[in-house]
Amino acid sequence: MLHVNERYVDETWDSQGHIVDYKYKYPENFNFAYDVVDEIAKAEPERRAMVWCNPEGEEHIFTYGDLKRYSDKTANMLRSKGIGKGDMVMVVLKRHYQFWFTILALHKLGAVIIPATFLLTKHDIVYRLNSASVKAVICTGQGDVAEHFDAAEPECPTWQIKLMVNGMRPGWEDFMAEMEKAPEAFDRVPTLASDPMILYFSSGTTGNPKMALHPFTYALGHLSTAKYWHNVDPEGLHLTIADTGWGKAVWGKLYGQMFMESCVFVYDFDKFHAADILDKVSQYGVTSLCCPPTMFRFFLQEDVKSWDLSKLTYCTIAGEALSPDVFNKWYEATGIKLMEGFGQTETTLLIANLVGMEPKPGSMGKPIPQYDVMIADEDGEPVQPGVTGEIVVKLDHGKPIGLFDCYYRDEKRTREAMHDGLYHTGDTAWMDEDGYYWYVGRTDDVIKSSGYRIGPFEIESVLAEHPAVLECAVTGVPDPLRGNVVKATIVLRPGFEASEALKKELQDHVKRETAPYKYPRVVEFVEELPKTVNGKIRRVAIRENDLKQKQ
Repeated sequence: MLHVNERYVDETWDSQGHIVDYKYKYPENFNFAYDVVDEIAKAEPERRAMVWCNPEGEEHIFTYGDLKRYSDKTANMLRSKGIGKGDMVMVVLKRHYQFWFTILALHKLGAVIIPATFLLTKHDIVYRLNSASVKAVICTGQGDVAEHFDAAEPECPTWQIKLMVNGMRPGWEDFMAEMEKAPEAFDRVPTLASDPMILYFSSGTTGNPKMALHPFTYALGHLSTAKYWHNVDPEGLHLTIADTGWGKAVWGKLYGQMFMESCVFVYDFDKFHAADILDKVSQYGVTSLCCPPTMFRFFLQEDVKSWDLSKLTYCTIAGEALSPDVFNKWYEATGIKLMEGFGQTETTLLIANLVGMEPKPGSMGKPIPQYDVMIADEDGEPVQPGVTGEIVVKLDHGKPIGLFDCYYRDEKRTREAMHDGLYHTGDTAWMDEDGYYWYVGRTDDVIKSSGYRIGPFEIESVLAEHPAVLECAVTGVPDPLRGNVVKATIVLRPGFEASEALKKELQDHVKRETAPYKYPRVVEFVEELPKTVNGKIRRVAIRENDLKQKQ
């Protein structure tokens, strides 16, 4: 092994095996594709980098040598089409292995990749392509997303280049055919660590999506994700369940894992089935796993002990807050403690249960050394333990590695997020006496009812402990008397039926387990909750639907 990660970080550990501090170091021309992937490829070309498979039974094992070769060919192909440094390229490739060829190639060219989900419609596409002045689109031919791109094209004047993977439509070029024709030899394009590298559209509850722009140091900022949180084994196999259109993909399928010279497992599925994922974890010997708590809840609906999970040694969760119920049941079934972490599209990992820490079920953990994090009141002052406030990052010494540069072409929103020496996450939490952070919700998720500020997660955790509840989402609905009241939208476990009696039973359960004023005055039973493709519950969709019904 090269131990390439050690070139970029100075770290301090205590005698109990806890990471105490670390500082990044890097050259001014740092570029992940050249300085990490290609360096490993030169030293150990046959080292496994990615195991890819799909439900149809196809399988490919790519070495670091393969990734260098294919990313070089892809870079040559894209350059021949007119893509160069600073160009904006939208990539919609689900979990196709061509995503890895493409993102590394774009890094090598100094172009800016915009990963995007296959759930986009024409309206979404027009807004995104025009907002970022996108020059090229590399898109999957599976599903109907390419049809939406074709419908959007007449309204997108900057879009010039169209490449397709796994399918073909008129006007598009065949990515694989064009890539295979390209030469292998590729000379390094000069880039700086401060140059723009990746842009994500980040949606809030109001207004159009924001464009979070990250420089090349963003990749470096994820070394901590894999080394100190995922606890990635360089000789193991790591699985993060995320579509490449979402930020979580590069958190768990690329940067940190390859800094550790490890191998990522990619299962190119469309619809999540818990038993199917457990099959793959067992079959391929996945050693570390990261996915949202909701997915672990679905795993626990299966007979987990019937699978051979002996190679699985470490599990992490992110994307939404963890209920103690899930933590405890997964530990009972596997002997593995779920290590929660928290971050945003605009950041890398901010708060986590790092290697060596003893997790408190339901807590995000503690701020990591990479960022100077605190919980602040509305004036930006630190609050006392037990008091809910906003999670903020101090910027006294400049932007830490991993924090985004700006909201692209939006100075107003950038100033709203970064001002008075702080980056405002928009997420709320409280800290206990031991320094552990406990998530409350988005500042716009917090329910203000009769003068109380109520975080949805605490109520969701209590409801999740009831045997009738499979999953739930808590939101506020407008009320003329109280301002808002608490609503619980609930999916029941098999064998339970919605009824007024069950509704009252659940309300009484919440009253017993937490402050009575927090109980859900409105309860709705549904077949499923609205979610992102990664399984994260979309409370905003529930709120929007409630408002429509009141109109």
